Amino acid sequence: MTTPSLHPGRGVFRRKPIGEITEEGETGLQRSLGLWQLTAIGVGGIIGAGIFSLAGAVANEKAGPGVLFSFLIAGIASAAAAFSYAEFAGMIPKAGSAYTYGYAVLGEVVGWFIGWDLLLEYTAIVAVVAIGISGYFNDLLGFLHLELPLWMQGAPGTETGGAPPGSYKVNLFAALLCLFIAFMLNQGMKNAARFETLLVYLKVGVVLLVIVVGAFHINAGNYQPFLPYGIGGAFTGAATVFFAVFGYDAMSTAAEESRDSQKHMPKAIMYSLAIAMVLYVLACLVLTGMVPYKQINSESAFSSAFASIGMPALGAVIAVGAILGILTVLFTFMLGVTRVGFAMSRDGLLPKWFSKTHPVRKVPNRFTWVIGVASAVIAGLLPIGEAAELTNIGILLAFVIVCASVIVLRYRRPDLPRGFKCPGMPIVPIIGIVFSIWLVTFLTTETWIRFAVWFVIGMIIYFSYGYRHSKLNQSQQQ
Repeated sequence: MTTPSLHPGRGVFRRKPIGEITEEGETGLQRSLGLWQLTAIGVGGIIGAGIFSLAGAVANEKAGPGVLFSFLIAGIASAAAAFSYAEFAGMIPKAGSAYTYGYAVLGEVVGWFIGWDLLLEYTAIVAVVAIGISGYFNDLLGFLHLELPLWMQGAPGTETGGAPPGSYKVNLFAALLCLFIAFMLNQGMKNAARFETLLVYLKVGVVLLVIVVGAFHINAGNYQPFLPYGIGGAFTGAATVFFAVFGYDAMSTAAEESRDSQKHMPKAIMYSLAIAMVLYVLACLVLTGMVPYKQINSESAFSSAFASIGMPALGAVIAVGAILGILTVLFTFMLGVTRVGFAMSRDGLLPKWFSKTHPVRKVPNRFTWVIGVASAVIAGLLPIGEAAELTNIGILLAFVIVCASVIVLRYRRPDLPRGFKCPGMPIVPIIGIVFSIWLVTFLTTETWIRFAVWFVIGMIIYFSYGYRHSKLNQSQQQ
């Protein structure tokens, strides 16, 4: 028998009892994912744009060869938070991830804040990754001596090949990719997971190919100076690449679709992060060793690097692998945002229309198409730098909430069964909090302004709709 939640609270800080969350019956989603499928989704979300797109951009513009430190710094902060996510994932096997955890521990308004935040962050990540893939697609066409019309090669304000700013009107390929992933997710989780797992194997194979072949073309002189922008540049780079090391967060939103979430989800979180960090470190060493950091192509770093050393054929192979492999990142984060929105709608904080699932495929098809269209618009109309800045602040704040929540719940409810316990309590979660807040300080003023606008919009929606329609509010009124 489940112990009832103590002092569930009222008003905006009312908490959804954990016992009720874990004992909810059929919710319209289908449990079809095993341990290695979950791990593949996590790896699919972590490895991708970080290696194939952002590593080159950060090395070129912010950190030089010190991009290696950028990934390590982001990885340490991410690992500290990953332990907290793993404890919650083994204890609350429900969709929503940080939104659900914050709602259960810190209250409804905190849950709303994180959920609303993640809707923007995850959608922007999908768009960023789609833009990154489009850069490789354009490179691949170049290898084949083909070229897209100028009006569909990039967002307004972007330029390549000496073309004047504003000559490109839409990144059509990136927009269509977002719609394609929405279509795949709507085919049912079992079929979609098979598609994802296949592409993850392909992606890891391409990364290993890059590391092994590239290692024979390293020039140690390219590592000097190792920190041309100072240690501050490495930290600024860490804030930029941070979203490339937390795909496990989006994967954890699929808890309700795991066959044994309490046992498999914590393992999948730790396995996926460990695999990704090893590959990130090795890939960064190879990239900055092959090409002087100022000559690294910001959009298609590895394919351009191999072309520059007389291996254009391998560059073409990498471009193909990057296009197919990075699709898994789109898959993981679009999966994440749709499950967060589904959970918020199911709790009454968003209209019920969004949580309706397909009667046969058992997926939230309506909300999936909403996100597919929204991410396509962002990918088609914003340059990659502006889109990337939308992705980090909310995720860092979500990490703060999850790390704080795991400490609070450990002391408030030590009796709850936990399939996995965060080690080093409370030091490890505090490390996650401190690192996340520190990285937030490196983000730009424009990022804070965009976040503030989104936050105000969210609060208006919560107090005008979510507060009154919340299931918890309705149950307390009875």
